[in-house]
Amino acid sequence: MEESAGVARRLVRTALAAWHLERLADEGVLIVSELVANSVQHSNSRLIRIVVTRPSDTHVRIGVVDKSRTMPEFKKSNGDSLPTSGRGLLLIDALTERWGTDLYRWGKQVWGELKSEAE
Repeated sequence: MEESAGVARRLVRTALAAWHLERLADEGVLIVSELVANSVQHSNSRLIRIVVTRPSDTHVRIGVVDKSRTMPEFKKSNGDSLPTSGRGLLLIDALTERWGTDLYRWGKQVWGELKSEAE
């Protein structure tokens, strides 16, 4: 997993630098690390694909594609204690403008979008 996460972090940093969006690198790296960890832990896929795109001029989408059709489970904290699993999606939810899952016949992509426009 660590090797996959390292490659994914480098890919995100490279894409963001190519788009002159280095200011998003810390959040982007954290997002892809959590998505990779979730995919490796829950999918039983030996291969995953990292996707970094610009769906619009104002957003960057970071996603992880695997061959599992099992949807991620988002568990909100009730305020008393953190859940023992599912914290990665809590972090994704906090860091991204929006996130979601695209289901395919052969698997899924879980993604998060960062706002890329100048503030």
